[in-house]
Amino acid sequence: MDKKTDMAASAAQLFAREGLRGIGVDHIGASVGASTRTLYKHFGSRDGLVMAALESRHTAFMAVLHRDDGEIGTVESLFDTLEQWSAEFGASGCLLLRAGSEYRGANDDIVALVRRQKEVFFQEVARRVSHALGHDDPLLSSQIWILFEGATAIASLDNTAVIGAARAAAAALMAHAGQRNET
Repeated sequence: MDKKTDMAASAAQLFAREGLRGIGVDHIGASVGASTRTLYKHFGSRDGLVMAALESRHTAFMAVLHRDDGEIGTVESLFDTLEQWSAEFGASGCLLLRAGSEYRGANDDIVALVRRQKEVFFQEVARRVSHALGHDDPLLSSQIWILFEGATAIASLDNTAVIGAARAAAAALMAHAGQRNET
């Protein structure tokens, strides 16, 4: 990784652990191994660093989802990925949703970025649902997405077992939708 990419990834980890808006630039710099001047040189502003960190986090998560290139993953494998991600990076909730909440009313660019990233993820869920059913089902895709986001949030309360429960609920919804298709 280049220095800028490494700083953004390190900042994403820091923000996931400690939050976004309450951390000073000096603390961020010390945590990512860069001076304040270097941070501003690469990102232009503190909010520029936040945006780069969110991009880094989103890109890393989507890369994990697409590890099996050429194969469309199952709906249930979304939850497997969440379990793996939580084991590797900790179950700290969704950094994107936290950023959207913390920056609502303070930085429209960050909120817009979060919305775009969440739309990309929703489209991934919808793609998997469509592949499994043989047709689009926007309502089912929304239900699976809500299960995933809810499991992500609740897992941050030291309850990663909820991910398995969400996977089971998603599987039940998919099975029900499959039965409807057969009739």
